[in-house]
Amino acid sequence: MFFDRPDLVFAFSQKPFNMSLSSVDPGKSLDNRRRFLQSLSIEHGSLVCGKQTHSANVRTVGLAEKGRGALEHLDALPDTDALITPCKGLPLSVFTADCLSIFLYSLAPAVMAVVHAGWKGTRQRIAAIAAKKMIDDFRVSPDKLNVAFGPCIRDCCYQVGAEFSKYFSSGLVKRGADYYLDLSGLNRRQLLESGIIPGNIYDSRICTSCRNTEFFSFRREGERAGRMMSVIMLK
Repeated sequence: MFFDRPDLVFAFSQKPFNMSLSSVDPGKSLDNRRRFLQSLSIEHGSLVCGKQTHSANVRTVGLAEKGRGALEHLDALPDTDALITPCKGLPLSVFTADCLSIFLYSLAPAVMAVVHAGWKGTRQRIAAIAAKKMIDDFRVSPDKLNVAFGPCIRDCCYQVGAEFSKYFSSGLVKRGADYYLDLSGLNRRQLLESGIIPGNIYDSRICTSCRNTEFFSFRREGERAGRMMSVIMLK
């Protein structure tokens, strides 16, 4: 599924196409990447990827990082869960299977980012950190920053332990004795607190667990789960 604008393209892949090069069959995953990105008129060898560690580490990249992690997982940027660039023609990516992918972009000045936000990254406010970096480093006005949320596990399905009430002061839904985490809602709240206006936030509202026939879900599939790619590129 993708969103095509005159100035940029951003998209996320679906089942059955596993995009992870750290999987059992990286050759097949590489072919999946090539075909998916080709459909978006993106050269797969130009992709920039990070080695995701559920951190709050945000990295600004340029043409020197072009192709990092595109063809080999070991070549991906270490300990990186969000990427920012002002460079046209430089595609950025994250990989998910229940975690939330977040696209951020500004058109004037032209700068974009993609974020991998699981509960650990959300607890550390990674989306807000990425937004602040765009605002501070590139002089982006918060009310001109646009956001889109990709698929993730939603509070209908994301059951967590009671200890999560120590991690989050909001974003927990209690049903009986059980707690459910609102991952997208937490990130939305953090971005609003960063000055982004509500009308500039788009949510796909796709639950990867509810729609597991279409999207990978680690909760549903465990170690067998592949990974979806979320990619953004300024044209």
